[in-house]
Amino acid sequence: MAIPAHIRVQSAGAQLLYALPRPLRRLVAGSPIRLDGQELALDAQLLLRLQQLSGASLADGSVARSRAALDASRHLVSGRPVEPVLTREVPVPAPHGTLPATLYTPEKLPTGSGMLVFYHGGGWVVGTRASHDNTARFLAKYAGVRVLSVEYRLAPENPFPAAQEDALTAFDFAVDKAGDFGADPRRVAVGGDSAGGNLAAVTALATTRRGGPAPAFQLLLYPAVDATVRRRSRELFADGFFLTDEEMTWFIDHYAPGGVDRSDPLLSPLLADDLSGLPPAYLATAGFDPLRDEGEAYAAKLADAGVPVALSRQADLIHGYANFLGLGRRFREALAEAAGALRMGLPG
Repeated sequence: MAIPAHIRVQSAGAQLLYALPRPLRRLVAGSPIRLDGQELALDAQLLLRLQQLSGASLADGSVARSRAALDASRHLVSGRPVEPVLTREVPVPAPHGTLPATLYTPEKLPTGSGMLVFYHGGGWVVGTRASHDNTARFLAKYAGVRVLSVEYRLAPENPFPAAQEDALTAFDFAVDKAGDFGADPRRVAVGGDSAGGNLAAVTALATTRRGGPAPAFQLLLYPAVDATVRRRSRELFADGFFLTDEEMTWFIDHYAPGGVDRSDPLLSPLLADDLSGLPPAYLATAGFDPLRDEGEAYAAKLADAGVPVALSRQADLIHGYANFLGLGRRFREALAEAAGALRMGLPG
């Protein structure tokens, strides 16, 4: 699909801005933002300044407008496609029909590699494989794994537990067909960002509790793990840091409307009675993210249950950093750390 002219112009402007000398970038961004003992990265502050000037938001009134806005914004922030990565479409059979998915394979990757089943973020309401295309490419190339990125059903058309059921279906398919894709079925991980991190976490929980097959590793990027409690970070970073408190409410009200038990561990895995036996995890949070504290509470609970977990707070970043690969350097650095953790978590 052709990129609209105004989006191309905005993208070129953003690239010029990020190419300015640091003193000029600081002038545009404003004085450093320090909160809760952290200083916001200049790359992140510039992005927030651009968002402020454009009036963009994750929840743009209606679901249709919000989805369209995210689809357009990916051309501004994702950067050039990471290459060389081969792609092919893979239909995933599901009880309700077929889940579209894309398989990403780094060039010259040998057979028998690990594989990541990736679930995109977007509050279970917005987001697609396309919005996270470069994130999947980046992880495939720099972790040296195949990545199966899944298009699960979105709310409000399909509220909880639809996305959770699709995530589980996709994982089971990936394990069953791993050999056909050139991957090792014993080294299939789950991962995702935000709502996708939630789906990865609950897939690991559900598969472990049923007795397997279960993921070999969890890659959880600023996951949503508790829909019942407002923690301190949600109050501290309620507005002005990309994901807002109002948007979080909008997303969860669409995914888990009235009548849904939001304490269900398949929605709020932090509330599970027992997390023992879950696969090792890399869990990253962002310092200026409303979701920060619940993600870190989940890492602590995993550790208390004896699960090997590496918690990494990217203290100077904001929610969504895995998607901002085309802006500056700091976002890529953070995702590179996650790719390294995935490579270590699925050793060949």
